[in-house]
Amino acid sequence: MPTDTRTAFSRTLRRDQTPAEAKLWQALRSGRLDGLKFRRQHPIGAHFADFACEALRVVVELDGGVHDDEARDLKDQLRQRDIEMLGWSVLRFPNGEVMARLSDVADAIRDHARRARP
Repeated sequence: MPTDTRTAFSRTLRRDQTPAEAKLWQALRSGRLDGLKFRRQHPIGAHFADFACEALRVVVELDGGVHDDEARDLKDQLRQRDIEMLGWSVLRFPNGEVMARLSDVADAIRDHARRARP
């Protein structure tokens, strides 16, 4: 995908974020989580990560109800494998967990980031 097209697609994904993405973004943006810089809808290889911390090569993915069927689950697994093969680690959380227990999700991201630091 050409750079201009990727940029436009990233902007569309950011504009059309889910309520769970919006809630987590408020906790991650501007270094609010331990000073870590996260980007939304960040391109990695052929994919777009929901949230990515480039410094630690950590991706955070949120899964809504659409991710519950077997075909989508397989696609998610392959996508995650592709991202991990590029040297990134991936954390996945269901949207409901973000909405109900944001502090637990933030703690899990924080713990993973501590282990990922060089």
